[in-house]
Amino acid sequence: MKALMQELKESALKAIPDADSLENLEALRIKYLGKKGELTAILKQMGKLSAEERPAMGQLANQLRAELESSIEESKKRLEAAALEAKLKLEAVDVTIPGDELKLGHKHPMYMALDEIKDIFVGMGFTVLDGPEVELATYNFDKLNAEEGHPSRDWSDTFYFDEDSRVMLRSQTSPMQVRAMETMKLPIRIVAPGRVYRKDEVDATHSPMFHQVEGMVIDKGVTMADLKGTLNLVMEQLFGKGTVTRFRPHHFPFTEPSCEMDVQCHKCGGKGCPTCKGEGWIEVLGAGMIHPKVLEMSGIDSEEYTGWAFGMGLERLAMRRFKISDLRLIFENDVRFLEQF
Repeated sequence: MKALMQELKESALKAIPDADSLENLEALRIKYLGKKGELTAILKQMGKLSAEERPAMGQLANQLRAELESSIEESKKRLEAAALEAKLKLEAVDVTIPGDELKLGHKHPMYMALDEIKDIFVGMGFTVLDGPEVELATYNFDKLNAEEGHPSRDWSDTFYFDEDSRVMLRSQTSPMQVRAMETMKLPIRIVAPGRVYRKDEVDATHSPMFHQVEGMVIDKGVTMADLKGTLNLVMEQLFGKGTVTRFRPHHFPFTEPSCEMDVQCHKCGGKGCPTCKGEGWIEVLGAGMIHPKVLEMSGIDSEEYTGWAFGMGLERLAMRRFKISDLRLIFENDVRFLEQF
């Protein structure tokens, strides 16, 4: 048995230092010291020894195990150091090589226009509000004086979540005006930008998902002249001095009287082209004096307070601001288009 352990020692102490990888070293450890290894097989023969021989053989086996474990640990440290050095060489960075050019992005033209609009209104004392895109019919229609049967409530116009037509993707950011009237102290000056959803067919000026900026002023003595003066000033600050606008009579259940505001087509200068559908004008917003019934539904005395409100399409403003001929370009994320801004 002593001869077997000596033979194992010589064989192992020669093989272990020659291991060329951590995987091979682990295989040798299992071969010599594992539960089914060669040293264990030798120790199983201890039962054949006399009581006097066993202590000496046991001590010899323990010494052999300690020598092999020490040799394995030294080889492991050597192999780990070699692996680390090889990895460092492989991953070394040559600082003399020119670096890769990093291309930085920039704001999307639509959000550039939105930031400008918010800056203009904040400078006028307005507060910017944000709200939910999944809305209740109570806020999207009922409290805006759009009663059951109004065309805008049809399933052909609005994206509903339930059969009762009470939960929907908001078709406008006007619900934030109602929420403001219910929660804010008078006087109120707010703008509410955000995504809205309608079942529009995609063309040069329409999309089923687009962005609105709605605003509202409520105070004592507010008139239609305040509305027109404010919105004309906003358009001039956005598009430059002398921007040509026009107001047309219209109807909205939320306002009375109501109007729509157009700006002269930036593509053709009012002559008529595909962008403006031959009209020479592009509609940018609807507006009007807040209906007394809407004020009363939100707990505001319509005899003491008046107000005006508007809702503008952000994409159309961006088109006019940056002279973009087709709204679809804004959503296509074509780098060739976006790099122009």
